[in-house]
Amino acid sequence: MALKAGIIGMPNVGKSTLFNAITKKNILAANYPFATIDPNLGTVIVPDKRLEILENMYIPERLIPTQYEFTDIAGLVKGASTGEGLGNKFLSHIREVDAVIHVVRCFVDNDIIHVEGDINPIRDIDIINLELAISDMEIVTNRLDRITKKAQTTNDKVALKEVDILSRCKEHLASGGALRNLGLDEDELEIIKAFNFITLKPMIYLANVNEVDLVNGSNQYINEVREYVESMGSTLILMCAKIESELVELEDSEKKVFLNELGIEESGLDKLISVTYDTLGLATFFTVGSDEVRAWTFRKGMKAPECAGIIHTDFQKGFIKAEVMSYEDLVTCGSELKVKESGKARLEGKDYIMQDGDICYFRFNV
Repeated sequence: MALKAGIIGMPNVGKSTLFNAITKKNILAANYPFATIDPNLGTVIVPDKRLEILENMYIPERLIPTQYEFTDIAGLVKGASTGEGLGNKFLSHIREVDAVIHVVRCFVDNDIIHVEGDINPIRDIDIINLELAISDMEIVTNRLDRITKKAQTTNDKVALKEVDILSRCKEHLASGGALRNLGLDEDELEIIKAFNFITLKPMIYLANVNEVDLVNGSNQYINEVREYVESMGSTLILMCAKIESELVELEDSEKKVFLNELGIEESGLDKLISVTYDTLGLATFFTVGSDEVRAWTFRKGMKAPECAGIIHTDFQKGFIKAEVMSYEDLVTCGSELKVKESGKARLEGKDYIMQDGDICYFRFNV
């Protein structure tokens, strides 16, 4: 299951520098707006310590972790929703992602210009959020203009339901709210799914700070953003793009030493991936063997046949049973044989809801 997160923010907040660091790509990071026009794509490996243990147990020919795709979307400015700074093109890129990472500048550097003239992260957040809301409002309004009269004339229940939902969306957006906070249920979300509303996507805020403030965990700007983000029911991550740039040049063992010296438990990227997984309701199951140990991403609540289909559609079509053991039981028992001897290996059917850390072998017949 491919996961894509879009990195957005004002120009010169550190988006491209961060993207360079976490994907080890040399993307243009320039000190002027719109240095990035087309979205840059980069894939990173999702860190999972369980894979290291499984690799040592099975000594596979291949070890395949799950992956995470980042899209670096060009800086948005005031008026983006009406085309300012090529804004319409940039906004269309955001509609294609699963989650939005909103980078906010919380550091002072007189050598790096700010398009608004000074550092004010709350103003920057409001500018971006307003542009996203206006963009969604345009879609809502256009759709309502096309279907309202038809729905009322034909009294079509499906169309009337859509009109009701979109009318509530319009009212909520007009009041300054994001659609993710409107409280729509699963059926209502399914009805408007095709519109790819930006403000409906999960939003994670990332404060780009300097090294000292990362260690301390606060400064004037960080505190303001933290309070704002908490009031929005979102999550804030602190990250220093400069440190992340240095980390990518180090071996894993050196990274641990470097982070320990700074008094930091994990890198900003690892935090970002963990939070994004949690925000999107994702989990991991494994397939193991001497040929391959592999991690697979699935959405919490998915049943065994659906997860089998992530590996191959034939697995889902011809699903019979899933042989399942938990990662914890395997590690505790020490081998598959001992898991079976202890009675902790299971055969699960079509209604089994997969759990994070399940190790599976799918039986199927096509």
